[in-house]
Amino acid sequence: MKVRQKTVPESPPPAEKQRPPSTVEYVHLPLGEDVLAFAGYYTPEQEIRLPFRGREVLYATGHIVVESACHGGSCTPQNYWYASVQGYVVNWQHRKNESGLPVSEVEPIPDRETRKEVEDIVLRTESVSRVDFR
Repeated sequence: MKVRQKTVPESPPPAEKQRPPSTVEYVHLPLGEDVLAFAGYYTPEQEIRLPFRGREVLYATGHIVVESACHGGSCTPQNYWYASVQGYVVNWQHRKNESGLPVSEVEPIPDRETRKEVEDIVLRTESVSRVDFR
């Protein structure tokens, strides 16, 4: 009878364990101007840099209008106020895009516990019915 040797999975190299978080670019839209969307439009109203655990979380609030929402045989317009959390500010308005709008580098918030904590803060401090994360 042959005895198999126990194999132990290899650990990833230290460089992979300490991989820097990914960042994305956020284009700052003009505030108070309607942006056309699929079934209506939205209007960014303000941007907030929320101090949070020694960093800043960037989120925008605004108003969404769905011009024709059909449900149960009737179609009516709907609207609500929203907050869109972009993430931690890494590099604030460090450049302008081809349209001349400012661009910031942000790090999206990946974990549920932190998202829930930020969502609770936003819901307590803003008059919004919905909080979305990048």
